[in-house]
Parts: sequence; structure tokens; C-alpha cells
Amino acid sequence: QVQLVESGGGLVQPGGSLRLSCGASANIFSRFAMSWYRQAPGKEREFISAITRAGSTNYADSVKGRFTISRDNAKNTVYLQMNSLKPDDTAVYYCNAKFGLMDYWGRGTLVTVSS
Repeated sequence: QVQLVESGGGLVQPGGSLRLSCGASANIFSRFAMSWYRQAPGKEREFISAITRAGSTNYADSVKGRFTISRDNAKNTVYLQMNSLKPDDTAVYYCNAKFGLMDYWGRGTLVTVSS
């Protein structure tokens, strides 16, 4: 069983930045493809960004150019740097880890973008 714990959420003004972190309990972290999703109030969970074991990345169009995903396998951690935040970015952000049939989710961290 792999536990994922997100952190770094909070209240930020429009145009501001936050960096989310997701720490994994497993020493096999480097084998997992890692992703970030978010769920806004009243909406379905949506894909934000992913990073493969090799470090290839992709992004949803809504965040491309503003968000950056990265990983540090030595620290079993994946990051999401969020810049130029907008009120529409307000959501609970979830970390996901996939490897083969293994699929794990964190409990999420709330990001609120408001003045």
C-alpha cells in the first residue's frame, strides 16, 4: 500500500503562486507515473498534469504555461508549481500514483484563489 500526502495548499490572491508537494510512503516511488488532478466545487475531478518515470510531462490546456510539474525521486516527492493563479484554479488538488495495476490517491489539499 502506498500513502500519498499532499501539502502546500492555501489562500492566495489572483496572480499569485503556490507550490504543492505530494510525498509518497513507498521506496519504489521512482517506478510510479505521478499526476495531479483537481476538483472544484460542484464539478468533476479533472486532470491537471502528469510526469512519467522518465520525467516526461504533459499538462491540461487550462494550466499550460502557468503550472510546472516535477519530481524528486530521492525524496519520494512530486511537486506542482502554480504561477499566475486565477480564481478558476480554486479547487481541491489531488496527487495520483500509477504503476501497472496499482493506482493510489492522496486526500487532497485545498487551493483557494481569491482577493
